[in-house]
Amino acid sequence: MRFLVWGAGAIGGTLGAFLARAGHDITLVDAATDHVDAINANGLRITGPIAEFTVRPTAQPPDRLTGSWDTIILATKAHHTETAVRALLPHLTPAGCVVSAQNGLNELAIAAVVGEARTVGAFVNFGADYLEPGSILYGGRGTVMVGEAFGAPSQRITPRTLALRDAWRDFDDRAAATANIWGYLWAKEAYGAMLFATALTNESIADGLARPEYRPLYIALAREILAVTLARGVHPEAFDGFDPAAYVPAAPAGAAEQALDHLVAHNRKSAKTHSGIWRDLAVRKRPTEVDAQLGLVAVLGAEAGVPTPLTSAVVKLIHEIERGERPQSMEALDALAGVMT
Repeated sequence: MRFLVWGAGAIGGTLGAFLARAGHDITLVDAATDHVDAINANGLRITGPIAEFTVRPTAQPPDRLTGSWDTIILATKAHHTETAVRALLPHLTPAGCVVSAQNGLNELAIAAVVGEARTVGAFVNFGADYLEPGSILYGGRGTVMVGEAFGAPSQRITPRTLALRDAWRDFDDRAAATANIWGYLWAKEAYGAMLFATALTNESIADGLARPEYRPLYIALAREILAVTLARGVHPEAFDGFDPAAYVPAAPAGAAEQALDHLVAHNRKSAKTHSGIWRDLAVRKRPTEVDAQLGLVAVLGAEAGVPTPLTSAVVKLIHEIERGERPQSMEALDALAGVMT
């Protein structure tokens, strides 16, 4: 297939590199000119325990891109979605589609610009990090799903989603199509809230989730977001050790704790030890996706009549760290836990 990958960082760069290696026609777009220049000069290098290789796809900054594509994979940070979609719109064919390979519920923002018929959902949970210009760490495999984001549920596995699934199996042979892409995206919002909580500290994902004294907090966060999920009529799906059914209030005693053990085990297998959220705060010193992810959940929760005090508290604490008003520390996680009392 012929793909334009808009955003060549951890997610887009990894996906694009594997697709290019398999022979797909890949063009990468990224606003970081040093990354673009490095790819064009020396290729895009994937490193890590899963694969080591270099490919040489075409790379361009947005202002130098020409041409149009039937399939554009959007892989920017969630808070850049609307700006990116407006920039890529001139390069999208009338019958083409934008596929959101992002964290969050970005299909809503994409559809507001290109329309529901040209918006395809995707769920990616593999572990990857941008290391330096031209170099990306692929640290751990994870669930990969594609599916129509809009239309009748019975019509959400279509020829184009099956074609995407088949192509993406050149990245991960377990890639699948689903009629319930929102179930995966909302489930990851619940898991993502836990990752934002661990990023308040300098603990790894696995070490943070393993701490018994904070498990009631992680469980409460997941339950809060899953309550919004269910209120919106979405059935959350399980993935990579995260089982939404274990966190609902009616779950058997100890189910949530056991589910956290599964998440710890999954994350211990990955060479990516910390979340991209932690990396944004601690390494890259830039704003996170917290507003576009958890802030949006709080808004949608209010619309559904579901209170989200813990989710809103995470947003507040992350902003304090972004502004340099609070360090990443266990005290920040304690402040979040205090909201429960």
